[in-house]
Amino acid sequence: MPGTRVALQRLLLGRLRGSRELRPQLLPKRFALPTLSADPVSSVAYASQEMMLVLVLAGAGALALTTPSSGAVALLAVLVAVNYRGLILAYPNGGGAYQAAREGLGTGAGLVAASALLINYALVAAVSVAAAAAAIVSAVPELAGYRVALALVLLAAVTLAHLREVRRGGLVFMVATYLFCALLAVLVLTGLVRCGLGVGGCPAAPSAAVEPAAVEALTIVLLLRAFALGAVALAGLDSITNSVNSFRYPRRRNAALTLAMITALSATLFLGVSYLASATGVVPQPDGPRTVLAEVALALFGEGVGFYLVQAATVAVLLVAANMGYADFPRLASVLARDRWLPRQFLAHGDRLVFANGVLVLTGAAAVTLALFGASVTRLVTLYVVGVFGGFTLAQAGMARRALRRRDGSWQTPAVLNSVGAVLTLTVVATVVVTRLTAGAWLVLAAVGALTPLLWAVNRHYQDVAARLRRDLAEPPAPRPNHALILLDRVDEAAARSLSYIVSTQPASIRALGVPLPGADLEARWAALAPEVPLEVLQGAEERGTADALVSALHARARQHGPDEFTTAVIPETLSRSWWDQLREHRLALRLKGKLHQAGRVVVTDVTSPVGGPGPYTLEEPAEHHVVVLIAAVNAAALRALSYAETLHGSTVRVLSVSLSPDGSADLRDRWQDWGLRTPLEIIDSPFRSLSATVRAYARGFAPDGRHRIVTCVLPTYRVLHSWQMPLHNQSARLLRSALLFERGVVSTSVPYALDPTADDDAGPADSAAAPRDAHDPRLPHSP
Repeated sequence: MPGTRVALQRLLLGRLRGSRELRPQLLPKRFALPTLSADPVSSVAYASQEMMLVLVLAGAGALALTTPSSGAVALLAVLVAVNYRGLILAYPNGGGAYQAAREGLGTGAGLVAASALLINYALVAAVSVAAAAAAIVSAVPELAGYRVALALVLLAAVTLAHLREVRRGGLVFMVATYLFCALLAVLVLTGLVRCGLGVGGCPAAPSAAVEPAAVEALTIVLLLRAFALGAVALAGLDSITNSVNSFRYPRRRNAALTLAMITALSATLFLGVSYLASATGVVPQPDGPRTVLAEVALALFGEGVGFYLVQAATVAVLLVAANMGYADFPRLASVLARDRWLPRQFLAHGDRLVFANGVLVLTGAAAVTLALFGASVTRLVTLYVVGVFGGFTLAQAGMARRALRRRDGSWQTPAVLNSVGAVLTLTVVATVVVTRLTAGAWLVLAAVGALTPLLWAVNRHYQDVAARLRRDLAEPPAPRPNHALILLDRVDEAAARSLSYIVSTQPASIRALGVPLPGADLEARWAALAPEVPLEVLQGAEERGTADALVSALHARARQHGPDEFTTAVIPETLSRSWWDQLREHRLALRLKGKLHQAGRVVVTDVTSPVGGPGPYTLEEPAEHHVVVLIAAVNAAALRALSYAETLHGSTVRVLSVSLSPDGSADLRDRWQDWGLRTPLEIIDSPFRSLSATVRAYARGFAPDGRHRIVTCVLPTYRVLHSWQMPLHNQSARLLRSALLFERGVVSTSVPYALDPTADDDAGPADSAAAPRDAHDPRLPHSP
């Protein structure tokens, strides 16, 4: 079964990529141009259409303004590209609008820009796959009723493509983008010859026979709306600024040159398609049977090979554009995580050298957006323009402020150009918000308004935690007494092995808490196994729920111990063969551990044992007990876990850190030596950045069997004050606990550290909401 899963992952996601392979993934210009131009170039597939959908509201005559309006958009694209060239030179390490707005306008403006960009990148994926679905429907009208399903399938395909190797993906992107550009160049040249020069006559589009009725007057407001929605053609120009680190050296020069080429290419194709749509008399329809580009291709090439090639190339380049959202969202999220505005999980590269957590978040956001808006390009573009041009406005305003503040060199030119660009892009945002507020523009404003304070809260929390961990690091904590309580509902091999483990650690006291199953004869069987260990049987647990009763009793006993003493809850569990077996057979144990870990008031120890016979059972202490403390930094939480490890009286005690990057261990080793701690520190590399696989392999090196030789992995965890803070901590510990449950002879122990020691011991995230009650399960709680 594991071999099948690994083979399937290899088939879908490609081979594992080592950390040392990261540098060769840098893009040469021949790959950077098609890869990064896919977003602005692919907007040709729908930008002209969105502009014409507004103009046609004033009647067929207003469509004659398509070409002039497109020219104005092209001029704006040139201005933004010039300003963004300066941004590339100023911020070669990436970050784009976020860095420019943050430095020029302040942290608040930078966070607004970052929020808008994150939302925008999710919309890149949604708009692109929706437009790709529309292109497929244009070629195969019978699929019109499956537009949403088709878009979701395409989104899944893009996700898998992005998770594969970057080099191989770059080749595919290059072919798709160059093919689309070549076909559109042929289309535009053919149209210019036939419609511009009159050679062979200019054909009429299939929809030219439609006579649209004017429903609005041709006013300045309507022209501004058309210009604003057509300006979606600029989408993607900012991707270069967030991808400077992806270029080969010299990075800034290559990135600036690529931006210039992308702007020229996309503006030329956009103007060509807009002209041909007007010349062939295309009458656009919202989410109609054919897109404007499909109408133009059908008019010039007929319903033959040329038409279907254009549609296929359009689908391909739109999927590449969607992939750019997958590249930019995780990259920007990693920059924000580096600055502690987002959870640190967004910093981690997956085992295929992509930011896997960012990819998963983006996929979920894009899928929800597609479903909510019915994969309608017109409805999604409204949201898209607000996010794109909000970022443009803040970035250019920040660059203008930067020039005014520094006043170095020819500072007047960038100050003026960026100021003008900021005013124009702000006009686009204001136009869409005012005229399309109820059509979805408000959602982007609400999302930015919700995400920005969330970024502030995450950063403030991380700063408070860092200050607390440094403050409590005055001196390593001394060893302290440990009181062990074993939680039972029956006596079997797992209970005997757990009690043997407890006895070998020599705690200050041992006590058992039990909720008997019907017919389990808990008290008699316990007396036969360990008559010297007191057992407290909880009565009336059925009314409160088994897990709730055990947790309440455990916390009551813990309060009887001193503040400088450890209380350990030991949960006997049987080994499961798979997660399916665990979820099917061990529900109570999952609830019990979940409540204890969430409350974070006591040490929680999982002792797993194979399923044994009917008894009788005996206590047998292991001959070897190796204790391994897993740390990622030298702080108060890590030293508290080390203090606990020393109370376990293991044969050996060592500290282990897993390095997920080639240069990530030097500072940790220096700090450990500065403290002069006598426990040896081992730092091992994880070339594929898999924490759980590396720790499991390390534990297996001791050859634990669960009876004569045991390995205890001690994990520092954090007890937070508010539920919203829980995703910010303990994710690595949760991953390790899950992985170690299936390892024979490996015990996992979570040692909590209270981030707010002033909080009432009876209050915490676990108590903020009522938990569902459990029913007795005869196979529980001896489960992983």
